[in-house]
Amino acid sequence: MQANADIDNSEALTERQKAVLDAVLRLLVEEGDQLTMTAVARRASCSKETLYKWFGDRDGLLTATVQWQASKVRVVPVDGKGLDLAWLTASLEGFASDWLKVISSDTSIALNRVAISHAGSGKDNLGAVVLENGRFALARRLKPVLEAGRHAGLLEFTDAETAFRSFFGLVARDVQIRLLLGDRLELTEATIGGDAVRATQQFLALYGAKTGRKASDS
Repeated sequence: MQANADIDNSEALTERQKAVLDAVLRLLVEEGDQLTMTAVARRASCSKETLYKWFGDRDGLLTATVQWQASKVRVVPVDGKGLDLAWLTASLEGFASDWLKVISSDTSIALNRVAISHAGSGKDNLGAVVLENGRFALARRLKPVLEAGRHAGLLEFTDAETAFRSFFGLVARDVQIRLLLGDRLELTEATIGGDAVRATQQFLALYGAKTGRKASDS
C-alpha cells in the first residue's frame, strides 16, 4: 500500500479532505466492495489526480478513511495533575459512548463488512488496515489513560493490554457482531449513554483500586 501523505488523525486533515473521506464512507454504505477512485472523485467533486496526490492509491484512501472514522472516538489528553476518580470515570464513559456511536453507524458497519469479506482473500490488506488503525490505534490512545489511573492509585492491573481488552469487551458485548450480521438494534443516545456508564462502572468494579472504590462510594 502506497500513500503520499501520512494522515493518521483528524488534525492532519483539511476540511476538504474530511469531506472526501465522508464521501468514501457514504459510498461504502451504498456500493460496498464496488468502491472505485472514479466513483469517489465523482461523489466528492474532485479529480482522481487530487485523490492520488492526497492519499496515494485505493488502499491509501481506505486507510485514511479508517483513520478518520476511528478519530471520532475521542480520548481526553492525560494530565497527571489533579487526576481523580471523577476525571477517570468521565474519560472512560466518553470513550465508550463515542466508540458505540461509531461502531453502530451505517458507515462503520459497511466498512467492517467489506474488510471482513477481504480478510484472507488476497485482494488487499484492508482487514489489517482496519485492525491497525481501528482497534489497535484505539488501544494505543486509551492505554495512557489507564496507566495514568494506575499511577494515581485509582486502578490496579499488571498488564495494560489485558485491562484494555476487558474494558473493550464490557463496552462492546455482542453489539458489533449482531450489527454486522444484520440485527437492527435500537441504539439511541440514551441507550448508548446508559451502556457507557454501565461498562465503566463494571470496569471500575473489576480494576478499581481500593481507594478508588471507596472514593466512588463516598
